[in-house]
Amino acid sequence: MMNILVLNGPNLNLLGTRQPEVYGSTTLAMVEEACIAHGKAADMDVSCFQTNHEGALIDQIHAAKGQKHGIILNAGAYTHTSIALMDAISSVELPVVEVHLSNIHAREAFRHKSYIAPVALGQICGFGAQGYILALDALKAHLSKGEVK
Repeated sequence: MMNILVLNGPNLNLLGTRQPEVYGSTTLAMVEEACIAHGKAADMDVSCFQTNHEGALIDQIHAAKGQKHGIILNAGAYTHTSIALMDAISSVELPVVEVHLSNIHAREAFRHKSYIAPVALGQICGFGAQGYILALDALKAHLSKGEVK
């Protein structure tokens, strides 16, 4: 069984109430429930973690090494600022799929730059909460090529 970590960064705890016109009305609890259910149906053990603190995200990435097969990461605003997250991802040598609820490339110019993208397997943005499910499927397909047990 594949073990997948879904990491969510700052302000994602406010999903469903924070700017629903941008991020939708789905709550983080609903996203996590959907990820866990989809994972179970696809023979993946999915665990979820959210924090507003950059260091806690880095700690989770480090802890995933040797314990998880891959990571789905919505780093929120840290996507556009955190070289430390980029370095952490590079250091653990796990496939990471970057997820964003909104299309960051259609928003303000400062959101177009992702420090995560160069070290990620891929990026999914603009599909709302469905992006997490797409990311799980993409990660499973990638990991299946290597016959993860």
